[in-house]
Parts: sequence; structure tokens; C-alpha cells
Amino acid sequence: MKKRNTSPQAPVLRGRDAWIARLKAGETVAFREGGNSMTPRIKSRQKCTYSPVSSIDDIKLGDAVFCRVGGSYFTHLITAIRGEEVQISNNHGHVNGWTKIENVFGRVIKIEN
Repeated sequence: MKKRNTSPQAPVLRGRDAWIARLKAGETVAFREGGNSMTPRIKSRQKCTYSPVSSIDDIKLGDAVFCRVGGSYFTHLITAIRGEEVQISNNHGHVNGWTKIENVFGRVIKIEN
């Protein structure tokens, strides 16, 4: 009789959770962005490649980053830096708010046409 594997299995991560986990592990990831808040810099469904962000030294003003502000996730711009926090805004001037650097997961390094 074959013995069943009863060890707990790690959950399979998909979508945003998988991208965040991979970026936190130091991997570069690519995915398609939805929405029009970053036009014309990034168009809806345009593929972007992100490098991991692990410290404030990995970013600068004007960088497009994948981050969490409050309970929402965005690929938006860094429009101000204050200590270990960054201000996140879309490409049309709307400010989403301030977030800590640990909520900035990746920086856009490539935008494909």
C-alpha cells in the first residue's frame, strides 16, 4: 500500500502576491499594468519589468514603482522622499499618499511597447 504524503504544502502564490514575494526574494519580475493613471508613460496592459527595492537608496524622485499605499496597490511615481517614507502619485498629479519604504516592492526598469 502506498503511503500518502500528509505534510502541509505551501500555498501557491499567483498574481500580485507572487510578484511581491519574488521581489522580496530579490528577483526581477515582469507583469502587465492595468489602468490609465500612468499614461502616457505606461499605457494600460503594457508590460513592465521591475527590479527589487530593499532600501531608500534603491529609488529616487520620479521613479515609477510598484507599491502599497494604505490598502491599495499601484505602479505610480515617487514624488517626494521624507526619511524612510515616499510620497506616491499618479502621472496626472493625483497624490495617493505617503508609504514606508518597506511597502515599495519594485522599481520599473523597462517598459515594453
